[in-house]
Amino acid sequence: MARLRDAPKAVLFDVFGTLVDWRGSVIAGLSAFGAARGISADWAEIADSWRRAYRPSMDRVRRGLVPWTILDDLHRDALMNIARRHEIGPLDDADCEHLVRLWHRLAPWPDVAEGLGRLKSVAIIGPLSNGHLALQVSLAKRNLFPWDVTFGADLFRHYKPDAEVYLGACDLLGLAPDQVMLAAAHNDDLAAAASFGLATAFISRPAEHGPGTGDRAKPAEAWDIVTDRVGGIAEAFGV
Repeated sequence: MARLRDAPKAVLFDVFGTLVDWRGSVIAGLSAFGAARGISADWAEIADSWRRAYRPSMDRVRRGLVPWTILDDLHRDALMNIARRHEIGPLDDADCEHLVRLWHRLAPWPDVAEGLGRLKSVAIIGPLSNGHLALQVSLAKRNLFPWDVTFGADLFRHYKPDAEVYLGACDLLGLAPDQVMLAAAHNDDLAAAASFGLATAFISRPAEHGPGTGDRAKPAEAWDIVTDRVGGIAEAFGV
């Protein structure tokens, strides 16, 4: 990995898929829930359906069709619809709370802790996710993410790819956009960040969406850094 000439002062990370294995974690949690209650279902498809509802739910907020709503509540609404379609209900309030909280307990990819630890020595690091602050704190505590700062979408009352998220984080850090890098496994997220002047790092996660979906993990542009692990970013920063 070639070293950057002018390394940004901060690296902010997308979280779902980039740092944590949302799919494997949610499937495991749903499967355990079903086993405890004697419910049989295609838990992988339910997890994928839940994730597919993610962007449309946020877009309704972004377009002003519904008032500002945090991700937990969007996940809960989507879960109720999915449970009805797959006939795994009815779910009571405690069931819904337990399942929504699966997104607070997602496991990391194996390279994350080591890479973040190295990168922290030379740059400000933190999450820049569509998850709200409480969710980000839960994931950090569960996975020992060594953040210097924690951003949540509720601080900006916007979801990515709105400019308010990327530029709002830069403003709160007191840094110009070109002094901040977004690291993500998703080309659309990086394209938005780049359009607002941020530096970019692509982390390939071919297992994010399950078997046979590795094409999603290819860089669509010549991002500033392209790697398959957080440690690759650290190497580009010289550590």
